Amino acid sequence: MKKLLYLAGGFVGLGLGALGAVLPLLPAFPFLLLAAFCFARSSDRLHRWFLSTRLYKENLSSFVAGRGMTRRVKRRIMTLVTLTMAIGFALMDQVPVGRVILALVWVGHMLYFLFRVRTLSEDDEPEN
Repeated sequence: MKKLLYLAGGFVGLGLGALGAVLPLLPAFPFLLLAAFCFARSSDRLHRWFLSTRLYKENLSSFVAGRGMTRRVKRRIMTLVTLTMAIGFALMDQVPVGRVILALVWVGHMLYFLFRVRTLSEDDEPEN
């Protein structure tokens, strides 16, 4: 049963991650991390397949390997998160506490990506 839940979570993460790769306001990164996590716990074959996909290689491989992310990937993630959170911020005009919490989460996210995730040169980008 647990394996089936991980399998379902992997496919949901993969689907949302693939959508996030092409839709401007849906972030791909967290969903692809979910897919990698779930596939690793559900099926060796699916996990190996997922690691060989272009989607994984372009968005996660260098980060998961602990090397970091290219400036282009970091910029894309930070832009999408900022746009997504800005929409939420605008919709919370009647909830000041929600706005403060969202602003703090946004600042934390920006600080993490700027100072904790290593920036790789474009030459270090994974091969497709």
